[in-house]
Amino acid sequence: MYDIVGRRLIWYILSLVMIVPGLIFMGWHLVEHGTLLPLSIDYTGGTLWEMRFHQAIEPNTVRQVFVENGFPDTVAFNVEDPQTIQVKLKDLDQTQKASLAAAVNKQVGEFDERSYRSIGPSIGSEVSTAAFGAVLIASIGIMLYIAWAFRQVPNSFRFGVCAVVALVHDTLVTISFISIMNLIAGWEVDALFLTAILTVIGFSVHDTIVVFDRIRENIKKFRGEELATVANISLWETMSRSLGTQITVFLVITAILLHGGASLRQFMATMLIGMLTGTYSSIFDASPLLVAWEERSWTGRRRKTVDVTTETAVPV
Repeated sequence: MYDIVGRRLIWYILSLVMIVPGLIFMGWHLVEHGTLLPLSIDYTGGTLWEMRFHQAIEPNTVRQVFVENGFPDTVAFNVEDPQTIQVKLKDLDQTQKASLAAAVNKQVGEFDERSYRSIGPSIGSEVSTAAFGAVLIASIGIMLYIAWAFRQVPNSFRFGVCAVVALVHDTLVTISFISIMNLIAGWEVDALFLTAILTVIGFSVHDTIVVFDRIRENIKKFRGEELATVANISLWETMSRSLGTQITVFLVITAILLHGGASLRQFMATMLIGMLTGTYSSIFDASPLLVAWEERSWTGRRRKTVDVTTETAVPV
């Protein structure tokens, strides 16, 4: 049987490789733009204007028109195809909109308005506050619930902490993905990103609890064994169940990602990456972290034998 928890240093290094790009990007974005992540108008307030031209258009050509007319912070990029341009800028009134539309028609070419959406800064601030509060409350609630559900297992609080660390890992990896896609395709953090993150958190914790519950059962079954041995057996016993569940979810998300249209592409891609890293963390991060905490060893060297309880496990 392959010793997953005994080689935990490998999994921690892989996790760092996935997380560090996002941390570097957030630091750079904070220095350059004043925010940790590129926020859409859902959070900052502003105008989203989507135009479809009769011919292929370079986004910078459209942006230059807005800059020349007094909107230097305008961002423009292609969506769906080379003929469709999405423009993001500060709030416009109807006079400014009409003037800009006339300038674009004259300098770039005629276009059809696909959508026009304006969100005030007060709404953006409310969304930002709600997003942070939702993630924080969800994390604390998950940690406390798992600690209570595993209360008859020694050091039950560690189970809750390790589960939360795993979901933080999943969130940071997903942020790394969005950061890379921002540089490649101009993706920004919008309201659907929050939906994806909360879904990934629930998915990750669910899979982690399945493994932890098997560890709890096997603690009684394999009395006198080290926690590392019990955790490794539990991981392999739940492996097929975890992978089977994830594969069915991946197939559905991939189908929607490929055929669901441009409006769902960023959301479903974020979900897919989040689900993949959630599966990874539940197997290669949460349980090895639990063992590392018990053994006081991050390298996989076992230093102590765990006093395994004989109390009856309480079902979640």
